[in-house]
Amino acid sequence: MNIIVVGLSHHSAPVEIREKVAFSPNDMQRPLRQVFDLPDIGEAMIVSTCNRVEIYATSRDPDAGIAGLRRFMADFHQLSQDDLQPHLYDYQGEEAIRHVFRVSASLDSMVIGEPQILGQIKTAYGYAAEFKTVGLILNRFLHKAFSVAKRVRTETNIAGNAVSVSFAAVELARKIFGSLDNKTVLLIGAGEMCELAAKHFINNGVGRVLVTNRTFSRAERLAAEFAGRAIPFEEFPEHLHLADIVLTSTGAPTCILDRSRVEKVLKIRKNKPMFFIDIAVPRDIEPQVNGVPNVYLYDVDDLQGVVQANLKERHKEAKKAEEIIDLEIGQFHAWMGTLQVKPTIVSLRRRFEEIRRGEVEKTLRNLKHVDKKQEQAIEALTSAIINKILHPAISALKEKQNGEGDNFVDAVRTLFALEGTSGETQFKPLAVDDDDLETDQPTPDQSQGAK
Repeated sequence: MNIIVVGLSHHSAPVEIREKVAFSPNDMQRPLRQVFDLPDIGEAMIVSTCNRVEIYATSRDPDAGIAGLRRFMADFHQLSQDDLQPHLYDYQGEEAIRHVFRVSASLDSMVIGEPQILGQIKTAYGYAAEFKTVGLILNRFLHKAFSVAKRVRTETNIAGNAVSVSFAAVELARKIFGSLDNKTVLLIGAGEMCELAAKHFINNGVGRVLVTNRTFSRAERLAAEFAGRAIPFEEFPEHLHLADIVLTSTGAPTCILDRSRVEKVLKIRKNKPMFFIDIAVPRDIEPQVNGVPNVYLYDVDDLQGVVQANLKERHKEAKKAEEIIDLEIGQFHAWMGTLQVKPTIVSLRRRFEEIRRGEVEKTLRNLKHVDKKQEQAIEALTSAIINKILHPAISALKEKQNGEGDNFVDAVRTLFALEGTSGETQFKPLAVDDDDLETDQPTPDQSQGAK
C-alpha cells in the first residue's frame, strides 16, 4: 500500500482556481465518500483551506490512484480537466510523506511557521475519521504528521518572531516596555490594521484602549469591542499624555502630530517613555519626533524591515525543521515496510504449519506402534524441514520490506495461495494520542475505514 497526494496550493494555482475546487466544511461527507469509493483508493481524507486543497489517500496502484483523484477533482467541481490539470501536483511514497510532514509543520505555508495549518489538517482528519474513510495507515500517518509538527515547533524557533506588521508593532512595544501589563494604547484611526493591532495588544496584556476617529461612531464601535473608551477626534491631543503606545493610521494628507506637540506631552508625562507606531501613508507623525528623548517612533517601512528580518530568521529555522522531517520520514517509511511484510510472514508460517500438521496427523494414523518419543521425533523432523524451506523466503521478505516489499509480498501470497492480499489484512486502528491532538478537533472513534 502506498500513500499518495493530489492537490493544488498558492504555489501552483491563483485564488480564482483555488476557490473553484474548495470543499465546504458543511458538506464534507459527500466528497469523502466519493473519493473513498474510487476503485484504486483504500483510505482518504480531504484538506481544504484558503491556500490549498489536497487529498491524502492510500492506494495499491499509486499511478492509477493518482489518475483517479485528478479526475475526481475536476468532475466533482464540474471543471474541465484541461483547465484544472496544469495546476495540480501529485506525490507518492516517500515524497508524499515528506509533503504532508512539511505542510503540517507549516514549511509549505505562505508564511512559514504560521500555526493555523496544523489545526486545519486536524479538522480535516476529524471529518475523515467521523465518516470512516481513514483506517490503519492514514491514522498512523496523520498522528505521525502531528507529532512531527510538534517537534518542529518545540525544537526550532520557526514560529517565533513577528511576521505581520501589526504583530511586529506589539513585539517592538514589548522590547521597549518589557511588559505591556497596565499600559494604555491610543488608536488614532479605526481601520482594519488598527483593529488587528488592538487585538494583538490586548492579547499581550495592555490594560486600556483609547480610540479616536474622524467618524466618531466608528471609534465607538471599535472601543466597545475592546471595552475601551472612544474620544472625539478633535479632542485626542488633550488625551495623548494618557497613552504609553500610540498607533496611527488615519489617511490624513499631512502630519497630525509634530515634534513640538510630542515634546509638550512628554513634559506632562514627566518623560515617561512613549512608543509611536505610524502605519499611515502618507505618514501621520513628523519624522523629527523620533529625536525627542524617551520617544520611539516606527513607521511602516521600519516595521516591514523588522518583518523581513524575522522572516529570514524563520527561514534559518526551517533548515533545522527539514532535518527533523528527514529523520521522521525514514522512521515512518520503515514502519510502512513492516506493515506489508509482517502479516505475510505470519500467514506464510501458518499456511505451512497447517500443511505440516495435517500430513503428520495423517501419517501417524497409518503407522502402528509409534510411541511418544518417536512421535516427538517426527514432529521435530517435519518442523525443521519446514523452517529450512521457509527461511530463504522469509529472509528475502525482510530484506526487501523497505524497498520492493509490495512486489515480493504479492508474489509470495500468489505462489503459496495465502488468503486475501496484503492490503486486505485486518488490523486494529491506531488509537488517538491526546498529546498529539493539541486543538479541540473531532477525533476518530477507533475508525476502521480502510477497505
